[in-house]
Amino acid sequence: MSVLVVGTLALDSVKTPFGEVKNALGGSAVYFSLAASIFTQVKLVGVVGMDFSDEALLLLKEKGIDLNGLQKIKGKTFHWKGEYHYDLNAAITIDTQLNVLENFSPKIPLQYQDTEFIFLANIDPDLQLNVLQQLHSPKLVVADTMNFWIERKKNALLKLLKKIDIVVLNDGEARQLTNEPNLINAAKKILSLGPKQVIIKKGEHGSLMVSSSNFFSAPAYPLESIFDPTGAGDSFAGGFVGYLASHKNLREPEMKKAIIYGTTIASFTVEDFSINKLINLTKDDIEKRYRRIKKITHF
Repeated sequence: MSVLVVGTLALDSVKTPFGEVKNALGGSAVYFSLAASIFTQVKLVGVVGMDFSDEALLLLKEKGIDLNGLQKIKGKTFHWKGEYHYDLNAAITIDTQLNVLENFSPKIPLQYQDTEFIFLANIDPDLQLNVLQQLHSPKLVVADTMNFWIERKKNALLKLLKKIDIVVLNDGEARQLTNEPNLINAAKKILSLGPKQVIIKKGEHGSLMVSSSNFFSAPAYPLESIFDPTGAGDSFAGGFVGYLASHKNLREPEMKKAIIYGTTIASFTVEDFSINKLINLTKDDIEKRYRRIKKITHF
């Protein structure tokens, strides 16, 4: 079962206490796609400029990612420049250049419109709503968002929440959206807005998955070396949705496994800059770390 992702492709310049990269391949759709492609075929919808290299496109194609929904147009690719200090949970944005993303309007190819598993990556909620209008009865719709849209496009975001199955956001965004300091209460408030489940990412402290009838708390994998947390959340989502699509099963036990697979893949992502860890990641690597998480949390 394939997965459709609509999101950004970017050239990122990132500095952390452990190094720096310039114009490295990034973007929510890229991280998600590379993670999800480990489990299933991915169909990608996004836009890039003429400065987006053929080598980057070839890399994505070699991972089996379908790029028929990718637009390459005149102009420059979306660029994000950011910095992390020793608190790697907090990114400091230095510069954001929307470039070709500024007038991006996702067009879902006809052959993508029956895809059953959908991930709406972190883009304008009006665009996320527009994408849903182009789809035919998806089985699972997962959406991401961020503080910028909560501040600037809250009404559109509230409309979106009524139409999706799962929303993914971090702890700060959950509190911002609900004005609720307690994450359990924040999750319950978000559920009242429409989605069937809420996943709250807590960085190095793991994640929560909450529904009206169930609660699941997952730890993060304990790492000794973290170089760059950029893309961790989208890698998490890619592992989560990709695993579910590959098993075609949305029951609670599979949802919990999917959370741990997402956690596992995200733990690899942060061990190097950009997509360096993801491009050579194997199922065997993932299974070993998945079993390790199971072992250290079992009692």
